[in-house]
Amino acid sequence: MSANPPAAATPHKGKKMLVIIIGVVLALLVVGGGAAWFLISRSHAEDDADAPAARKETAKVAPTFLPMENMVVNLADPGGERFAQIGITLELDDAKTAEQVKQYLPAIRSGILMLISLRTSSEMLQREGKEKLANDILREVSRPLGYSVPTERERERARSAARQEEGADEETERPRRRAEHNPVRRVLFSSFIIQ
Repeated sequence: MSANPPAAATPHKGKKMLVIIIGVVLALLVVGGGAAWFLISRSHAEDDADAPAARKETAKVAPTFLPMENMVVNLADPGGERFAQIGITLELDDAKTAEQVKQYLPAIRSGILMLISLRTSSEMLQREGKEKLANDILREVSRPLGYSVPTERERERARSAARQEEGADEETERPRRRAEHNPVRRVLFSSFIIQ
């Protein structure tokens, strides 16, 4: 009988050892998970500490949208049978700018009609044509307010001149001219139908 009790004790010790190993593994998982959580939350806290300063610098005011009446314009296609119906909404900095634009709205609308009437339907059906028209309308809206928007040709000249200056003298850093802030942010098309 003395041989049986040690055999019975061995399975009990094996179960005890298994429980201890499982406990140690669980403890390591909990400690490792806690350490990972701490490190991740710490890095997020550092990001959040920097973020409010950046948010304060780039605090944006909600834009003001000024919808214009839809315009129906004959296009410059041969035969004059094609026309466009275009709805335009202006995205402006604030309500004060909206009031200024409203004062010049008849002149702006006339200029926009002239711009559209110079386009062909094939030009207006392409994305590039619409983007160019939006930029031209932006220039037309900005002009009475005293702001200038460069044409695509002027932008390309400025880019090539900047590339030439960078290549010519990389040692001397020239201060870049700061562009004036145009309160007319964007030109949005609310409808665009060509027939």
